[in-house]
Amino acid sequence: MIAEPDGPEDRLRRFATIWSRAVFPVTSTSSTRPEFEEQLLPLARRLSEALRARAFDSDEGRTVGAALVEAHCTDPEALSRTLDCVDAYLVLYCGGDGDQEDLRARCARLQHAMAAGFARALRSRTLAEQEAIAQAALKAQGVVAQALHASEARFRAVFEGAAIGIGMADLEGNILQVNGALLRMFGISEQALRSRNVMEWTHPDDAPQTWRLYEELVRGEREHYHLEKAFYRPDGTVLWTNLTVSLLRDADGAPQYQLALMEDTTERRLLNLRLRYEATHDALTGLPNRTFFFERLEKALGAGKGQRFGLCYLDLDGFKTVNDSLGHAAGDRLLVEVADRLQSCATAPGEMVARLGGDEFVALTTGPDTQREVDELAARIMNALLAPISVDGRELTVRGSIGIVEGPAGERGPAEVLRSADITMYRAKSAGGNRFELADPEADARAITRHGLTTALPTALERGEFFIEYQPLVHLGDGSVRGAEALVRWLHPQHGVLGPDRFIPLAEHTGLIVPLGRWVLEQSVRQAREWRELHGGAEAVGPLRINVNLSPCQLTHPGLVQDTVDILERTGMAPDALCLEVTESALIGADDDLLKPLRRLAEMGVDIALDDFGTGYSNLANLRRLPVSILKLDRSFTQSMQQFPADPVDLKIVEGIVSLAHSLDLAVTVEGVETGAQAEQLRVLGCDTAQGWYYARPGPPERLHELALVDATG
Repeated sequence: MIAEPDGPEDRLRRFATIWSRAVFPVTSTSSTRPEFEEQLLPLARRLSEALRARAFDSDEGRTVGAALVEAHCTDPEALSRTLDCVDAYLVLYCGGDGDQEDLRARCARLQHAMAAGFARALRSRTLAEQEAIAQAALKAQGVVAQALHASEARFRAVFEGAAIGIGMADLEGNILQVNGALLRMFGISEQALRSRNVMEWTHPDDAPQTWRLYEELVRGEREHYHLEKAFYRPDGTVLWTNLTVSLLRDADGAPQYQLALMEDTTERRLLNLRLRYEATHDALTGLPNRTFFFERLEKALGAGKGQRFGLCYLDLDGFKTVNDSLGHAAGDRLLVEVADRLQSCATAPGEMVARLGGDEFVALTTGPDTQREVDELAARIMNALLAPISVDGRELTVRGSIGIVEGPAGERGPAEVLRSADITMYRAKSAGGNRFELADPEADARAITRHGLTTALPTALERGEFFIEYQPLVHLGDGSVRGAEALVRWLHPQHGVLGPDRFIPLAEHTGLIVPLGRWVLEQSVRQAREWRELHGGAEAVGPLRINVNLSPCQLTHPGLVQDTVDILERTGMAPDALCLEVTESALIGADDDLLKPLRRLAEMGVDIALDDFGTGYSNLANLRRLPVSILKLDRSFTQSMQQFPADPVDLKIVEGIVSLAHSLDLAVTVEGVETGAQAEQLRVLGCDTAQGWYYARPGPPERLHELALVDATG
């Protein structure tokens, strides 16, 4: 198969070429570089497939690492150059169009696996060499005199040519022989090395059993031991080794010498530390990441009795605006500066700052007195954000909202604590931002309930958990029932009957308000048809009309007009049977595009009511351009009329609104009528219709049928 120019096969071969050019100079092989490149090509293909596999398998990385040793790439520099090539070019040439962050994470794990596979294969090879050396050493002690010269020559060849460090000492620890590899590892002359005693090679990081095993070996109680040990070099640097020490016995079996085999693991250890750092720290800011923070938080929450913790969850206010206006590069520089400032706020013992992702940061403090310390930490963070940050010549003002959770260790888990802090942070943001709030269990419970309701909303509509109650609209002149307002309710399986204030804002936020509103409209119009069929003899007082509320989200939905037309046609109802209520606040500053669907509905004969009139700007001059036929006066204007005498100012206001509305051919409906005196006063002022508990509370459609029947029969 011939690959297309610059296709995946071409990019794979470029990666193999770069890899071979980097590693070939430090490889002990008789192959030419092109031949060596052909050896690396299948390994590059395995890495490419592992990088893009649906289910990631790090075993491929270990297999490739082991294959390098088989290809005679045993020099540590070969591994270092290999990992550098993989880090720099694997995702670039073999990543395709996948998620770059996921590909980089996979690439890092492949590097770790390659290093592990390389080390394991090299260790196996080393152990084989160690066994050969040990056997040679034993044979060298037990051969007969006539074979001594030949045996010594073979031992010397292995001893000097081995890639690992070898040293021999007597049972008192005096060093007798060392090979060149060991001298290079320590960076010291043979004379200086042989002047040292084995017992002097101590290090603070020695495992507890190190010298116990040594004592057992020189006493002849064990034949060998293996462990990881650190040594100081003369220049003060640390040499990390895999150390194997074996006991050599004389012809009679008595302990005579000790033989040490050392594999230099310093580079591998540094690589592991680097990979661990990259896995636990944020690449952009250098702060600990979510993984590292959860480890620290879990440790803090598991501390002993008397210990407490304090957590500050910070989210920058308006950060999205920076990204949208100045670009993500500017946003990244802003985050780096914020991270530096936060880092300077958490310098005391037991304090740390981490970046969870995006513009979200957390600060943790631990100890016996975090109640005071966490407030001080939050204050320091807020102060650190006061000074503007310069990005691309612009001075950007940064503000943040902080949620604080504080309490004793051992009572909650990390996920619960972080959830509470997140909820509290959003409460601070909802209160205007640039502030911090303390966690409140009751507020947390309300937020969790809201989340539960939000997630349950879609299935609730499918399961038929919503129902509609109707509150009658009464004519103030003759007291007849002219219609009803449809009010949706949710019969929740756990929380019982919920009013619209509990779930309508959630439905608007999720967009479910459109299908829910369509369902309410259709059910209400069908109910209006049933009322008209039942009250055919009540035409003297006019047909019963249904009022249905429209949310701002429904107003902007392109299917509003067509949905309304379809519902009226399916139910066989005339447009004058329907009144759509729109809040005044939804129409403040409305342009012609927003008003166009309402105008089309009004031209069809559907009444449009301006709901909650008086709660917005009450721009009376704006009424002329709105396609409304009814004003629904907010109850705040008429509450004083429940008492006698009524507030004269409210009377004048209502009288003026009614006069203006009638001059514009608008009918006036009043909400919240609760007393007979209030109803009479509104009738005298000229209001047309009213609704409220004085007439009836919202209820099932049968109740309105009974009220309308009473009115119709006198």
